[in-house]
Amino acid sequence: MTFTLNGHDRAAFADDGQNLLDFLRRSVGDMSPKYGCGQGTCGACTVTIDGATHLACLTLAEAVQGCRVETAAGLATPALHPLQEAFMEHFAAQCGYCTPGMLISAKALLDRNPAPTRDEVIEAISGNICRCTGYEPIISAILSVAGGRVRA
Repeated sequence: MTFTLNGHDRAAFADDGQNLLDFLRRSVGDMSPKYGCGQGTCGACTVTIDGATHLACLTLAEAVQGCRVETAAGLATPALHPLQEAFMEHFAAQCGYCTPGMLISAKALLDRNPAPTRDEVIEAISGNICRCTGYEPIISAILSVAGGRVRA
């Protein structure tokens, strides 16, 4: 199958029934989406497909035929993405396991809404579990990239 991964055209074979997470990690070599729960409840494997967030562990690889897929590995091209810098500045990554999914969820939010409210940020990352940060540094980092503009 052919698809675009982080702005680059790719072609690779997918096994019947193979999920996108396994396909990206094993067949394509993109290790940024993480295996967390394997059930779609933790968000560690979040990617975007044609701009919408999807859980790679619940998405069939064949579903991305002809699609544009973005993972956290594509954010730092050629320099760190502003979200990555903000996560560092706000100490929003502690163990770092949730970070790729959080970054992708945050980027998808900011792509469709450059000035979200705090509640909109919370909603956008609600599918991503973080056991370390307490979420406040993550929310602050995302809002800082949004220009710190907090609407009611």
